[in-house]
Amino acid sequence: MTAPEPLLVAGVGNIFLGDDAFGPEVIRALEHRPLPAGAHVRDFGIRGMDLAYALLGGCATAVLVDAAPRGQRPGTLSLVEAEPPDGTVVPEAHGMDPEKVLALATHLGDEPLPRVLVLACEPAVLPSPDEDIAPGLSEPVREAVGQAVDALHTLIPVLLADPAAPTPPLGRPMESGPPHAAALPGPGAGGPEDR
Repeated sequence: MTAPEPLLVAGVGNIFLGDDAFGPEVIRALEHRPLPAGAHVRDFGIRGMDLAYALLGGCATAVLVDAAPRGQRPGTLSLVEAEPPDGTVVPEAHGMDPEKVLALATHLGDEPLPRVLVLACEPAVLPSPDEDIAPGLSEPVREAVGQAVDALHTLIPVLLADPAAPTPPLGRPMESGPPHAAALPGPGAGGPEDR
């Protein structure tokens, strides 16, 4: 049996719901520009249970790549550090809201969760799950895919060297939040509740 990877890079999102496909598209782009050894890159799509178990698999740090409304200009990248679940979010086995996935992972395992960062892209087109399928990224989010790959190539070596290291700034037009200060966008903050 092989040892767990020290760092997980997880693409999150539904490829049939417009800009929600941002995470999977970034993972696909990383096939052409692989990250350093020690980073396990995987597209989880809408499989929240799989991601919850992966977070319990022994990685020191996880970076979730996702489309998340944060009130910025479409295509803007933000790097935020997820706060540990406080018990107020109900775990959900079906769905991919990152906050609920963290709550589910906490519910499933006794060990502490790894440090979780979210590389979020402000969507322009994010239909609700009950709408018809709308494949394809909007132009600003498509342009952000390459920027996200660049940001990951800056961030991942820092985290591999020191999982507790402060995150490097993303630079303009991207943003980065102060460490440990930003919570994941939840249903009340305009984030998609179900994916």
